[in-house]
Amino acid sequence: MDLTNRDVREITMSKDIKKQKLLDEVKDEKPVKSKILTLPILIIGFLVVVFGAYMLYAMTHMHVTSKTETSTVKTSSNSEKAPSSTKKYVEGKDYKVTYSNTNLIDKATLDKALKNSVPGEGISYLMDTNEDTGANMAKIEVYYNKDKNLLVERLFKNGYSGNQDSARVVYDISQGKIPDNGADTDSHYLDLPLVYTWEKLTK
Repeated sequence: MDLTNRDVREITMSKDIKKQKLLDEVKDEKPVKSKILTLPILIIGFLVVVFGAYMLYAMTHMHVTSKTETSTVKTSSNSEKAPSSTKKYVEGKDYKVTYSNTNLIDKATLDKALKNSVPGEGISYLMDTNEDTGANMAKIEVYYNKDKNLLVERLFKNGYSGNQDSARVVYDISQGKIPDNGADTDSHYLDLPLVYTWEKLTK
């Protein structure tokens, strides 16, 4: 069979067209395949990020919880060590307070000064016999020096004998503090009026 140049061109062209169509189909399939492969990778990546974030949160939460539990245990043990510091003492039953010479210093000024001075930290502190945190007091006498606006506090610890005080504290009401020469208290209370007495009643 004789083929003309035209026939050859047509055959060649039809082959080229078929080839081009095949190439186009292959090109169209590649993005679909790459999309299908990309989707699982994205899902796996997302799950890894979510799982990692959850694990980080869980570890942090456990750490904070354990710290809180530890501090709670410490607080509980501290409370057990010093139960007397939280005890409520009753005036007239556990201790007695007597104000005298109220015309020299008003009660509010005296109470504020006693609260700010060492023995005035509170009834629980005064009555607590714990060596580390308590005062272990049996009696406190407070004298008032009107000229210098000073309080002289005589402290009697449990077990004192006679009129022998265990310690003395001088408190300057004007300055709101214990003065620098507060240690020199031997003669400060002599001939001064007694304005306040605290006594422990329970044994």
